[in-house]
Amino acid sequence: MSGNTRRGTVVAPLAPSTSRLVLSPARARRAVVDAGWWPRSWDPLTELPGLVAALSERYGPIGHVMLNSGTWNGTFHRLAVGTGVIRIGWFASLDPAVLIATTRTGDQLDVLVVPPETAPEAAEVAMSAAVHPTDMRRAPDRLVLVAATAPNPAAEPDERAVWDNEGGRVSTSHSRQPQEKVTTFSA
Repeated sequence: MSGNTRRGTVVAPLAPSTSRLVLSPARARRAVVDAGWWPRSWDPLTELPGLVAALSERYGPIGHVMLNSGTWNGTFHRLAVGTGVIRIGWFASLDPAVLIATTRTGDQLDVLVVPPETAPEAAEVAMSAAVHPTDMRRAPDRLVLVAATAPNPAAEPDERAVWDNEGGRVSTSHSRQPQEKVTTFSA
């Protein structure tokens, strides 16, 4: 995350990008994840407006979005999208593989975030698995499975995305064996 925190309300671009998003066919109360999303970058100002628009169309107006503060570039606390303003919360404790959106009526939507650098085939598998009604795995577990079956397991993961299993710190070590390099954000 860059250190540039913006004050006030940030206005979204007039034409939000089309989200690469898969929504569950029907909202099940037992579902672990409500959607799978594959952003094109880690820039929240570019990526969130399209996601918020798509989620609002399906579930009603979104009032709040929570993101991992160590994964996304830049921070701001309010985002104007269309005619609404969405509160944005940044949390170091929130899993990087999850985005939580809350509707204005209080419904919580858990969204699997597939890292932008993920190969297209692996991203499609992850998003489809995210909305499968019988898949009860947590979001990070879904990405680990996809990463383990990706065609290029020797690729070096993005430095920000290599999380230490013992506390969520960004790892700076590259001396691990290739099978241990598989993380929730490998492609």
